[in-house]
Amino acid sequence: MSELRERAARSGLAPGEQVLRYASVVPARSAKGLGVNLGGVVANQVMGRVGASGGGQGSVASQMPRTSGALLLRVTDRRVGLVEPLDGTPVWEVPRSWVARIERRPRLQLMARFRVHYADGSWLAFLTFRRRTVEEFRSVLG
Repeated sequence: MSELRERAARSGLAPGEQVLRYASVVPARSAKGLGVNLGGVVANQVMGRVGASGGGQGSVASQMPRTSGALLLRVTDRRVGLVEPLDGTPVWEVPRSWVARIERRPRLQLMARFRVHYADGSWLAFLTFRRRTVEEFRSVLG
């Protein structure tokens, strides 16, 4: 499986572009099944709305399309974005200069939560299984 993710992360790179980090993440907007102890369906609805993103209409964060399931968050020397984990098809990408920083958030049950903050002040929340993943993204994005 890791070879498949590696190929997906390197798919579609421009000549000379370097992958710096990638990991499996779930956008908080599309997270499901994480609220069993919090009330099931109600928790899933709250998860997808509250604390999933910030920023007004037209912001960088508002441009991310609705997704479902896990994706690869890929950071290259030129861009940051989400790609399909099986074939590397881009789901959404922005220039790396648009990302201001990564913020680690309190854990939610088994998943580590973090926010990607953009230069316009907007942000998107993501979940990952390993806290170390958040630290790795912070090391390359601040």
